[in-house]
Amino acid sequence: MKHSQQTGVTSGAAASNEVPQGISISRSGSQPSSKGPTEYFTGSVRIDPLFKANDPLRASGARVTFEPGARAAWHTHPFGQILIVTAGAGWVQQWGGPIEEIREGDVVRIPPGLKHWHGATATSGMTHIAIQEALDDKAAEWMEKVSDEQYRGK
Repeated sequence: MKHSQQTGVTSGAAASNEVPQGISISRSGSQPSSKGPTEYFTGSVRIDPLFKANDPLRASGARVTFEPGARAAWHTHPFGQILIVTAGAGWVQQWGGPIEEIREGDVVRIPPGLKHWHGATATSGMTHIAIQEALDDKAAEWMEKVSDEQYRGK
């Protein structure tokens, strides 16, 4: 449904040189996909950017697709992270904790500074939307890769 009438525009905004704010739509596919960098991921991972942080908002988001066996390295986020699983089945683990299965429709909240990893199971791919905020333009602190033994829970 299209609506052509503009609302909420005041003449005061133009007079004070303020930039009027309004709804912004980022069209699907308008930003190129990329492969997950090998220094941060094991296996085949595709990252589709959804939105970048822009002042005053610090949050960014991406759709991340992991093929079976693929996973992120151990990492932390300065303000934490939210994962929304949109397809398949995966695993998430915090340092020192058990591997937890996550499935389509699950929402995972990872606290600030918690060392963790997430990725697909060994037999199923998994896609999630990842949302995180940046501190000083840095949204993640990447660490060592998850070993095969850690991935298998041994």
